[in-house]
Amino acid sequence: MIGLAASLLLWSIGRIAGVSGIVNGVPGAAGDRSWRIAFLAGMMIAGAVAMQFVSMPPRAQTGSTPLLLAAGFLVGFGTKLGSGCTSGHGVCGLGRLSLRSLAAVLAFMAAGMATTFVVRHVIGSMS
Repeated sequence: MIGLAASLLLWSIGRIAGVSGIVNGVPGAAGDRSWRIAFLAGMMIAGAVAMQFVSMPPRAQTGSTPLLLAAGFLVGFGTKLGSGCTSGHGVCGLGRLSLRSLAAVLAFMAAGMATTFVVRHVIGSMS
């Protein structure tokens, strides 16, 4: 479904379905705002509809609220620094055979693996 949505957006209006780029463009030019808001609203509505039909595991907050806020800020900072997010680079960029996106995805994956290793095996073994 994600690939289909990304393809339809690219084929219909020539835009890449990178969520961070779509969100960052909402405050921009008025003529470009409507499709961005519609895309984001569609993602939220689809998620809400899916939750009605798919059993979800119980939600549990695994960190303190300040820690989760800091993590969210760092994710936003990283998408700005990396000129895109995993949806833009991973789904759309790799599908277009972009070398820049390949480098970004490799960096995302390496950082994720390193972070998981440190949190589970280094910090986790200290407690």
